[in-house]
Amino acid sequence: MINDRDQLHLQRCIELARTALEAGDEPFGSVLVSASGEVLAEDHNRVAGGDHTRHPEFALARWAAANLSEEERSRATVYTSGEHCPMCAAAHGWVGLGRIVYASSSGQLVQWLEELGVPAPRVRPLPIQDVIRDSVVDGPVPELAEAVHVLHRLFHAKKRP
Repeated sequence: MINDRDQLHLQRCIELARTALEAGDEPFGSVLVSASGEVLAEDHNRVAGGDHTRHPEFALARWAAANLSEEERSRATVYTSGEHCPMCAAAHGWVGLGRIVYASSSGQLVQWLEELGVPAPRVRPLPIQDVIRDSVVDGPVPELAEAVHVLHRLFHAKKRP
């Protein structure tokens, strides 16, 4: 169930995705929030330099592993503009982070990319639940997914000659 606090953090994720887009990167953004509601860390995609492991969800998992206790990690929530890829879902699971909330799904992204004529990515998109077993996962959020869709259209429009 998506509440007002979730909506607020997802809006921030979309802002971070916009920041990534403005930096010439793929539009993804994520926020890590403690059980008490404190924003602990945030990041956006940084894959434009060629390292396709520099996803914000992966960076937040690494930050959490280095800075939070096991219990703090299990009670934290990761908010993200787009559903975790398999790499990020695995990192989330291995680090033991708690709930995941996303604005748009991997399935939506696949559909958008097909509509734009963008070749399928090398790594297969999988639902988070197909990668990790025990995380609470909420999303997509239809009223926010369209904002993410717009960012992806803008990103791919910039790439066309």
